[in-house]
Amino acid sequence: MHAGHTMSSATPTSAEIEFLDDRIYEYNAERISRDDGQLLGIMIRDDNGEIVGGASGWTWAGACQILNLWVHDSLRGHGYGRLLLEAAEDEARSRGCSVVTLNSYGFQAPAFYERHGYQLAARLDDFPPGQSDHWLMKRLMP
Repeated sequence: MHAGHTMSSATPTSAEIEFLDDRIYEYNAERISRDDGQLLGIMIRDDNGEIVGGASGWTWAGACQILNLWVHDSLRGHGYGRLLLEAAEDEARSRGCSVVTLNSYGFQAPAFYERHGYQLAARLDDFPPGQSDHWLMKRLMP
């Protein structure tokens, strides 16, 4: 390491994570000459304005990645997850995306996504130990 440089190890702040995300995005955008990246967020709120469900991720270069999809325990099984997933896909499509990816641990909802047209692209077994991580993909129709 160069003189004057230090390395630290700690739980990163949100600002530090955002800094790294921005640098990676800049690098990627430069390499493929596409800088159309946007964050994606869809929220369901109750009468008090509290978030009771939501989906978040990003779109870039004709692709969408859903990083989070969550519905409050009391609302699961009532179609909210489907509504969020469809809304995220519709927004991705409106941004010119033709593919969506996401991941779901085996104890979460991979079967839910498969019922909605997602196909298993990869599966990491024993990640985390004793579990599996499912990477799923769906091609969007225009």
